[in-house]
Amino acid sequence: MTVRQPLIGLVAVTLTATAVLPGQAETPLRVVYPPDDHQTTAEQIFLIGTGDATQPVLVNGEPIEFRSATGHFAPSYPLEVGENPFVLTQGEETVTLTVTRLAQSPPEGTTFLEGSLLPTVDIARQPGELVCLGAIAPPNAQVSASLRSESIALTPQIPVDLPPNSAVLTGQNTPQPQGAPTAYEGCFVPEGPGNLGAPTYSLSLNGQTTSQQAAGKVEILAPTPFEIAQVTANSGTARTGPSTNYSRLTPLPRGTRAAITGREGDWLRLDYGAWIRASEVETFSSAAPPTSIIRSVSSRQIPGWTEVRFPLQTAVPISLEQTADTLTLTLYNTTPQTDTIYVDNDPVVERLDWQPILPDQAEYTFRWRDRPWGYQTRYEGTTLVLSLRHPPELGRALEGTTILLDPGHGGEELGARGPDGTPEKAVNLRVSELLRQELESRGATVVMTRTEDVDVSLGARMDQIAQVEPTVALSIHYNALPDSGDAINTAGVGMFWYHAQAHDLAAFLHDYLVETLDRPSYGVFWNNLALTRPNTAPSVLLELGFMINPTEFEWITDPASQRQLATTLADGLELWIRQHN
Repeated sequence: MTVRQPLIGLVAVTLTATAVLPGQAETPLRVVYPPDDHQTTAEQIFLIGTGDATQPVLVNGEPIEFRSATGHFAPSYPLEVGENPFVLTQGEETVTLTVTRLAQSPPEGTTFLEGSLLPTVDIARQPGELVCLGAIAPPNAQVSASLRSESIALTPQIPVDLPPNSAVLTGQNTPQPQGAPTAYEGCFVPEGPGNLGAPTYSLSLNGQTTSQQAAGKVEILAPTPFEIAQVTANSGTARTGPSTNYSRLTPLPRGTRAAITGREGDWLRLDYGAWIRASEVETFSSAAPPTSIIRSVSSRQIPGWTEVRFPLQTAVPISLEQTADTLTLTLYNTTPQTDTIYVDNDPVVERLDWQPILPDQAEYTFRWRDRPWGYQTRYEGTTLVLSLRHPPELGRALEGTTILLDPGHGGEELGARGPDGTPEKAVNLRVSELLRQELESRGATVVMTRTEDVDVSLGARMDQIAQVEPTVALSIHYNALPDSGDAINTAGVGMFWYHAQAHDLAAFLHDYLVETLDRPSYGVFWNNLALTRPNTAPSVLLELGFMINPTEFEWITDPASQRQLATTLADGLELWIRQHN
C-alpha cells in the first residue's frame, strides 16, 4: 500500500526490537512507532507498542484504556503545534519520546514565503498560450510581477487546502479553508517567441515594498522547427502534469513520437497533452510534427492471445480506457481513412466499433464476448499491436494456471510493524509460503517474487509479472495508517485494484475472506499502486489486516489463523477463476 508506517517516518526502521510471540509473558515496555523526535503535520499521533499484560501502562501519568490480551496498545493523542513530549511508564520502566507537529509558517513582515515564487524551475510554453505566475505572501498585500517591460498584477485567490490522496483511507479527504498566508496569482498571454527570463516579484504592505526574483525562467517556444520526442523507455510514463504528483495516463509504447509543446524542469509536454520525463525520450528537430493516417485494421489469433493490428505512418501517442464491458483505444495525431476492419470469430471480441474525432483522433471500441484476462501494447515498426489475452484453459482444480505471489517488502524494507516490533515483511512471506503450498496442491504453478528476506525493487516485481504472464498476480501485504488515523478502531481486509479486469477479482476475494473468516471489512479501493498496474493479468494488492491494530495483530501472527487464511484465500481464488473460465 502507499500508506504504511515507514512511509510516514522512514526513521522508524532504525529502532531495534526483538520480535515477541503473541501470548509471551513479561514483555518489556517498548514503543515501536513513532520514533523519538518524529515530525508530522497531523493533528494527532498513535503510539504503537507493547508491555506486560498484567501491569498498566501510563502515558504522561494516565493509563492506556484499551490493550489487547497480551498487552499490545495503540492509543491516539492530540498534538499541539510544536513539540509534544510523551512519557510512558510501566513499573520501573520508562520510555520517553517527543513528537513535533509542523505547521506552515506564514511569512513575517514584508516577505514572500520561501520557495513560493513561480516558476520554481525553467518553463517553456507556446506563443499565445496562457502563462500564470504566482506567489505566497501575507494577507492584504499588493503583489505584482514583471517580465521584461510587462507588469502583471497578482490578486489573492480563494485558498483551499486539498488533503493528500492517502486521506481517503482514513475518511479525512474533505477540502479545508487555508489560513494565512495568502496565495496570489496572475496570468498573461505572450505574443511571440523568446526567452523572457525570470519574473521579478514586488510586494507592498504597510508602506514597505520588497522585490525578489523567481528561481525559474520563462521561455516562449518558436513555432518552427518542431522539437520531437521519441519514447526510448520500454513503457513511457505519461502523466497529467509535470511531476510524479500528477495522475498516470496510458503508458506510451517504445517508439512513440510526438511534438514537444512545453517544458517544466526535466518534464516535457507532448502535443496530445500528456507530460513525460525527459529521461524517457530522445529529442530531435523536424520541419513537421509527427502525424499519421489510418486505413484498414485487422486481427489474428495466436496461442492464448488475440492481436489487433493498426498500421500507421508513424508511432503516434495512444490512450486506453476500460469499463467492465468495453475497451476504447484512442489514436492521437491520426486522421482516419478507414473503410475496412477485419476481426475474426474471436473468443474475446464480439465487435469492434470505431469513429473519427475531429480534427485528428481515431477511436476504436471493443465490445466483449468474454472479457479478456489482460492486454499488452507495442509498436512493430509503425504498426500498433494491441494484444488481448484469452481466459485460461483449466484442467482439474487449478491445473493449467500460473499464480504469481508477491510477498511485499523484504530486506531493508520492513513494511509496517506490529506492536512488538514484528515486521510486516516476515508475515507477508510466511502467509505467501502457506498460500503457495495450498495452490500447488490444487495443481497450480506458483511463481514468487521472493522466497527469502531480500530486497526486491518494485520495478523488478512488475517486470517479473510482465515476463511470467501469470493467470493472476497477488501482492500480499498487511496494513498501517498515516499518523492521523485511528489504529485502535481500524481493522480488516482491504483490496486494491487498478485495471478493470482486476476489479471483480478484488471485490470477490474481499467478500469471500470477510464472510468466510468473519473478518472486518476495510474496503475495496481503486488505487494507483505499482503492483496493481501490471496489465497482462488481473493484478490485485491484498491488505489482509492491520499490523498496528493491537487485537488484529494477534490474529495476523497466530500460526493456526495464518494457515486458515491461506486455505480460505486459495479456495476463493479457485472459485473465482472457475467462475470466470
